[in-house]
Amino acid sequence: MIYNLTKEELENYFLERNDKKFRAEQIFKWLYQKKVKTYEEMTDIKKETLKELEEELPIYRVELVSVERDKDVNKYLFRLKDGEHIEAVLMRHDYGNSICVSSQIGCNMGCKFCESGRRKKVRNLTSGEIVTQVLQVEEDINERITHVVIMGIGEPFDNYDEVIKFCRIINDPKGLAIGSRHITISTCGIIPKIREFSDLNLQINLAISLHAPNDELRSEIMPINKAYPLKDLIKEIKKYVEKTNRRVTFEYILLKNVNDKEQHAKELAKLLKGINCYVNLIPYNETENIQYERSNMFQIMKFYDILKKENVNVTIRKEFGSKISAACGQLRSKKEEK
Repeated sequence: MIYNLTKEELENYFLERNDKKFRAEQIFKWLYQKKVKTYEEMTDIKKETLKELEEELPIYRVELVSVERDKDVNKYLFRLKDGEHIEAVLMRHDYGNSICVSSQIGCNMGCKFCESGRRKKVRNLTSGEIVTQVLQVEEDINERITHVVIMGIGEPFDNYDEVIKFCRIINDPKGLAIGSRHITISTCGIIPKIREFSDLNLQINLAISLHAPNDELRSEIMPINKAYPLKDLIKEIKKYVEKTNRRVTFEYILLKNVNDKEQHAKELAKLLKGINCYVNLIPYNETENIQYERSNMFQIMKFYDILKKENVNVTIRKEFGSKISAACGQLRSKKEEK
């Protein structure tokens, strides 16, 4: 699949065949700027070369199955070649169009509040399967995607190599030319991969799915915390910030009577003290398969105010998709469990 290759990998492909390195740039231009779907449309490349490419690196995109649309959000369901399904979400902001893409089919992290984690991981997505989610959504809305968040189905750092390749492809000036600082990778806290990511010296944003301010509660709702406890995670984040000089986002889904109390807000402020970060408070999207409930707006605002008073940079995420299957993995579950 041609979309699996970075420009550098494609350059090496042509060099190994005693062809010119610049062919890769030509192909990238056709795929990502002109957005062709067949090799026949690439009119400035020899037919013999195109025939070889068709056989060895076919042009394949994930297949769009359905779209649920609300005012500022579209939820997409895609089918893959093996018949599995994944999701992506388009969110329209005043600063541009943002897409949240999936990195795996299912997820093994097992977060108790997450629909994606309810259905176990089937396999990792290839970089091309992630790339073509972006292309299909751009085609659907006939507009450019300006921001990408890898926060859909799956744990991105459990598919580290393919996710990094995806980022390089969409960031390439000859690819989709999406700026590094407009790309965000979200992880629940796989410490070795955070360390590896910090060594790449990329300008890509890092977000941590935190959702609890202490080990006991976090281990209860996020099993990953037993492998990588909060104390170790925070220590690694401090090293990351010091090494990269980048601000980190902490995501915190508010669950009614679970992690939304005054004591939790104070614990959270203490935990994050001195870290260059901001907290993104997220109202929970309820699903019929999971017992957790959304905190009411009064409690959310109370939590927000406590963090503000403790000098924590904090925002409440704008709500999207209240009229559609908004929870991550919900559309896939509906389709496959039907």
